[in-house]
Amino acid sequence: MLAGAALLGPGCSSLQTSPPAARRNVKVYDVGDYGAVGDGQTLDSPSIQRAIDKAAVAAAGGHDVQVLVRGGKKYLVGPIQLRGGIEFHLADDAMLMASTNPRDYGDGTAVFTADRANALRITGTGTIDGRSPDFMDHYDAQNEWWRPKPGLRPKLFNITGCQDFEIHDVTLRHGVNWTLHLLGCRRALVDHVTIDNQLDVPNCDGIDPDQCQDVEIRNCHIRCGDDAIAIKSGRGATAQYGPSSNIHVHDCILETQDSGLKIGTETGLDIHDVVFERCQIRQACRGLCIQLRDEGNIYNIVFRDITFTSRYFSAPWWGRGEAISFTALPRSPQTRLGTIHDVTVKNVTGKAENSVRVEGSPAARVRDVTLENVAVTLDRWTKYDGGVFDNRPPDAAASIEKHGNPGYHVRQADNVTLRDCSVAWGGHPPDYFTNAVQGEDVTNLQIENFKGQAAHPQRDTAIAINQPG
Repeated sequence: MLAGAALLGPGCSSLQTSPPAARRNVKVYDVGDYGAVGDGQTLDSPSIQRAIDKAAVAAAGGHDVQVLVRGGKKYLVGPIQLRGGIEFHLADDAMLMASTNPRDYGDGTAVFTADRANALRITGTGTIDGRSPDFMDHYDAQNEWWRPKPGLRPKLFNITGCQDFEIHDVTLRHGVNWTLHLLGCRRALVDHVTIDNQLDVPNCDGIDPDQCQDVEIRNCHIRCGDDAIAIKSGRGATAQYGPSSNIHVHDCILETQDSGLKIGTETGLDIHDVVFERCQIRQACRGLCIQLRDEGNIYNIVFRDITFTSRYFSAPWWGRGEAISFTALPRSPQTRLGTIHDVTVKNVTGKAENSVRVEGSPAARVRDVTLENVAVTLDRWTKYDGGVFDNRPPDAAASIEKHGNPGYHVRQADNVTLRDCSVAWGGHPPDYFTNAVQGEDVTNLQIENFKGQAAHPQRDTAIAINQPG
């Protein structure tokens, strides 16, 4: 197993930067000098683009440049192409507001894009507003979420193929789609970024590193409807930038109606050498999550020093309140599934409405997983039907599987260790809460110094191991 400290190699250490005050001879390109009005009604993206393009020329000539968006104004923008070598600075309370007019976007799929724009920095205390309420058609009361209007749903950021990318301190809010998508990037730092999306808008992920290497995400506060932080590795034609590796996520506060800290579901290439630590998941439908659904392999993963609360939400949201969910299930019957192995969960505490799950498949058994000092309290406090496991997606198995909920459930897995772990139950456990630990088709399940009993000890044993046949 790779120690977490080993992940902080030269790639991440090189991301430490000097504060702006320490920099000398910065050439400033004020967007107001290029025609930006900032009245919230005039489309200012053409003017901002002119300032960016001018600054990029100077940056290519070796100058230290800053594109300045002054505070006290609201700038209406369509797609903006960021360039390498510049600092894009949102000063004070500057606000950039996404246009809702499809004609302003052309073929664009994001408000901000960067393609192979090396040494790009986004800084400042301003805000970028994706205006999700204005992209919604109606509220679906039965499913308890907003239904988007057909057509345009731009991401806030598509950062593709960039090296030495940094984003600091800004606030991103009301995303209508993925908020910050890092695709094929190398050496990226996301620091003290606030994401404040609507909790009941689908697909508005917080941060998605996808086929990226040497990434650090730290000190972020994320509130969003979909996954808060999800590490991906493409699938099919989108898997072209190599595996996701050497990623460190730490000291973040997360609130979501989907997974808090997640790997997957897009796993066409390997994902390895990842550490999640010192995070607080205030609300999620799954606290810690690995969803392998494709041919990649997921290994050398560490979750440690994390607290969480995981609960049910309405049926469209993936996840049924699982505390921890590590599953390797084929996306379709034709999928050649990879494997999950060498995963450590340590010093994790949480309250949840469903089990800790470690589950493989007949041809892709999970192996070498250690849970150490994991303390889970299972209870029910929401109105939704229970007694299920949520396997979505795949098409190759039951999406919602009727199943009792033990504290820890291990199935089709080998060499799983529960060390110094515990389960406690709420005051009125439902009938479908079962054993403290349940194993199905497992080999070498090691249970060391476990604390806790079955939810209904008069009916169930604390530990139940069921082998096929």
